Amino acid sequence: MNPFEAVRLALDTIRTQKLKSAFTLMGVCIGVMFLIAVVSIVNGMGNYLKDDLVGKLIAINSFELRHRPNINMGDVDNATWEEYRKRKRLRYHEVAPVAEVLPEGTRYAVIADNQLSMTSQYGRGPRTVRVTGVEGDFFDIKALEVTDGRLPTPQEYMLGTPVVVIGPDVVERLFPNLNPIDREVRIAGVPYRVIGVTETQGSAFGMSFDNVAYVPYKAPARRLFNAEPTMIDAMMIQSPSEAEMTETMERVRTVMRTLHQLRPAEKDDFAMQTADSALEFWNKLQGYLVLAGVALPAFGLVVGAIVIMNIMLVAVAERTAEIGLRKALGARRKDILSQFIVEASTLGAVGAMAGVGLGVVIAMIMRAVTPLPTAVAPWSVVLGVVVGAGVGIISGVYPASRASRLDPITALRAE
Repeated sequence: MNPFEAVRLALDTIRTQKLKSAFTLMGVCIGVMFLIAVVSIVNGMGNYLKDDLVGKLIAINSFELRHRPNINMGDVDNATWEEYRKRKRLRYHEVAPVAEVLPEGTRYAVIADNQLSMTSQYGRGPRTVRVTGVEGDFFDIKALEVTDGRLPTPQEYMLGTPVVVIGPDVVERLFPNLNPIDREVRIAGVPYRVIGVTETQGSAFGMSFDNVAYVPYKAPARRLFNAEPTMIDAMMIQSPSEAEMTETMERVRTVMRTLHQLRPAEKDDFAMQTADSALEFWNKLQGYLVLAGVALPAFGLVVGAIVIMNIMLVAVAERTAEIGLRKALGARRKDILSQFIVEASTLGAVGAMAGVGLGVVIAMIMRAVTPLPTAVAPWSVVLGVVVGAGVGIISGVYPASRASRLDPITALRAE
């Protein structure tokens, strides 16, 4: 029998025996549905962390030189925290030696920040804002533009001029219905002139990236960022490509070990964090979660396989005379075998496609009504259909083999 004809017969069976077909497909459908839903959640969380959280904190092809990692995912034991606490803080005078060894085309910026109180005479009381002192190519590295006003000039960076670029949330709170450009705000009581408003950066896990303010590192707020004015929180370094970033990191490591007078056997007492290193723990966890998302629905698929096998055995019994007639007319054993395997795999594939559709719908609903981000992975859709068809093939082998071994004389007598 032509394979397409076998598929058509299987679809006709589904249409004519709706209740039996529904129970037949249910196991495969539920298994694939949960596969798509679970993988969508895990995949969405991965994209969310990579693009909306870590991607906004660490720019592409860049790394941050810090005394300890800024982003810690997973458990960090007490011994590690104690080792972090004892590390030397980065100092402003270390920036120049590091900058000297950076390859041509590499950008860098100095960062120091803290949560500080900000007020204006136009606003509704003080607002706590993440104020960041920056110097160098900070705005270029972060690809952060202003929607109004301008960015600080090199002279303002060098002189520590009290100017500030603020985020949209700060504008809304401190300058309601007003253009903030060239107006005054006070950061911890010190007056600053607003020169720009950044584009919106959104939020992640309830943390707004728009409740921010940027000032020149050498501005008066410098004394409020850390315990000592010479301390910096990080040096942000961006290479033209990922391959060049690896070489740059080794150059920076060599300089920092020399500055900190570390012996060859001693570990680094500083951290160079990339987006990949920040997500290292999540990437490991994501692998386990995807594995669980594939393994757990397997129970539903096993149930589906058993049901399909039973249904196909019933089909063989019901169609014994048909099988005998076909064999009497010259059908070979492999023809009967392939017919029933194709029918079983069609049942599995139809159940899988129904499961894929329901899984996608569940993922979309969860994305719409819950904080959980979901993203349907194309490979999971393909896997779901392939697994469904595979379950049908595996569960159809025994009934098909049994049908193909029927004696045509005996089968015809069954009528």
